[in-house]
Amino acid sequence: MILNPYNINQNEDFFPSPSRPRLLVVDDQATNIQVLYQILSNDYQVLMATNGAQALALCASKQPDMVLLDLVMPDMDGYQVCQRLKADAITRDIPVIFITAQTDESAEEKGFDLGAVDFISKPINPRIVRARVKTHLTLKAQSDLLRSWAYLDGLTGVHNRRFFDERIHAEMGRAIRNQTALSVVMMDVDFFKRFNDHYGHQAGDDCLRKVAKTLKASLMRASDHIARYGGEEFVCLLPDTGFAGAMQLAETIRKDIASLQIEHSQSSVAPFVTVSLGVGCKPEKVHGNANQLINLADTQLYKAKEHGRHRIFGAELSHDA
Repeated sequence: MILNPYNINQNEDFFPSPSRPRLLVVDDQATNIQVLYQILSNDYQVLMATNGAQALALCASKQPDMVLLDLVMPDMDGYQVCQRLKADAITRDIPVIFITAQTDESAEEKGFDLGAVDFISKPINPRIVRARVKTHLTLKAQSDLLRSWAYLDGLTGVHNRRFFDERIHAEMGRAIRNQTALSVVMMDVDFFKRFNDHYGHQAGDDCLRKVAKTLKASLMRASDHIARYGGEEFVCLLPDTGFAGAMQLAETIRKDIASLQIEHSQSSVAPFVTVSLGVGCKPEKVHGNANQLINLADTQLYKAKEHGRHRIFGAELSHDA
């Protein structure tokens, strides 16, 4: 039995407190990091990085709400880090504030052109730092709220197809760069048209809402996403998850939906609502693209339905996919 299918350390860092925004302070000088930590740690979770590579890795894995970024660093300066963050769909919406001793306008112009939201000059003034951080976190929260409305399915409250289509391309790019696994689980409510015809569309809507709620509860990590793919079809996007973990999650979902015991007298599988599932996985060392992974999961879903429904089929992308 695979007790931890996601291969993660389920600690407080992975499940942060939702009440405290998360900041990433990036500076090659430990004393500068310590100063900012003392100013901000009472109100925020503060992550720290001492170089650009660490900063990029933390932004991708921890998704901070803001980055306070030193401009002058060896190997990769603040401009390069900011440019890389804004080029990645996963991190481009994280606001970046440059911390710098430079005061010339050309430096600020370049920073704003790359996507920074503000500059804070050294030596650090604690009141200015707190005020600017608070202002830009407020703006980000408002922006996130508006963005979430555009990406939500109005009926079920989970993400919509638009969100999934954008997110899977970003996650595939990250998985290829980092040589990590990426899995997709597609599922379909069995004989849903019969359910609608027999019980009515209002009951059908209630059924989909219950299924979506159960799917959300089945996910174990903040980095996992559930979306309504269309009609009675849903999809899970599972970064950093191999084939065994995705198959185990699919089995959990299959059992959880069945345990709802939603009456379905017109089903040919069971007297209650069930789902069929297809799993597609991009292994760690395999490349491929988002469309190939979606098509693989969809093909496996078709097989599950073809072989009797209320079951799971899965496969991995191969090197020659």
